[in-house]
Amino acid sequence: MAVALALGLDPRDLVDLSQNMNPFAPSVDPLVLRHLDAVGRYPDPRQATLVLAETLDVAPECLLVTNGGSEAIHVLTAVLGGRVREPEFGLHPRGGSGPLWRTDPHSPTGRLAGADEVADVWDEAFYALATGRWTAGRAGVVVGSLTKTFHCPGLRLGYVIADPEVVRACAQQQAHWSVSTLALSLVPDLLETADLPSWSRSIRDARTDLVAVLESHGLSVEAADAPWVLIHEPGLREQLAPQGVLVRDCASFGLAGVARMAVPDSDGLQIVERALSRR
Repeated sequence: MAVALALGLDPRDLVDLSQNMNPFAPSVDPLVLRHLDAVGRYPDPRQATLVLAETLDVAPECLLVTNGGSEAIHVLTAVLGGRVREPEFGLHPRGGSGPLWRTDPHSPTGRLAGADEVADVWDEAFYALATGRWTAGRAGVVVGSLTKTFHCPGLRLGYVIADPEVVRACAQQQAHWSVSTLALSLVPDLLETADLPSWSRSIRDARTDLVAVLESHGLSVEAADAPWVLIHEPGLREQLAPQGVLVRDCASFGLAGVARMAVPDSDGLQIVERALSRR
């Protein structure tokens, strides 16, 4: 909203490809309407925890539902600390010691981890969209985000998978009633609508189409397994924003002159092509 107003655009005319959401998830609006009575109750995460634990094939005591993936990272950092190998996602801890964190697929490169790669904490926020499977099922600690998978950033749904002792310690770091009753009540219905293999295939095909459009306009593109691509073109964000397309500047990753663009659906791709023609 703020970006659209700053550019003098109607927010409805802005295609935000700076954030990576599932472009093929069905609208959550009908599910929200079905559960509006939930706003009159205090949150109780037990049922959502049981259903999500079954989906992820973990014991309920090894799972903590959080207020988005960002809270999952926050509480786990408070409990375990940690470090990264740069470049890496900005919310991960940058301590000099402690457990090694890694995104999978890696942010920003978008590459899935190889069988020989190791980490102590895996951030699988985009793993389902990249692979069509909920989790790699690796040993260690995992954080995840239903927000990305179901394109519902306003609901704020994430999770931590860890040993029960770590889960209990993370829960103690949460504010009381951290996850809203409305979000918790939607978890069973959201999981029922999930079609991870189809969504992953659609994103793969749409990524191929996006690369073709970008390269047809003379841009150098780096694409891997994630629902985004990297574009080596200084100033691209400034070129596209006035045309109603917002992309992420990767300078914060230490990648000067590189932009990250989320994979759009077919309508969004047409808007991207028009914007590239006008820049």
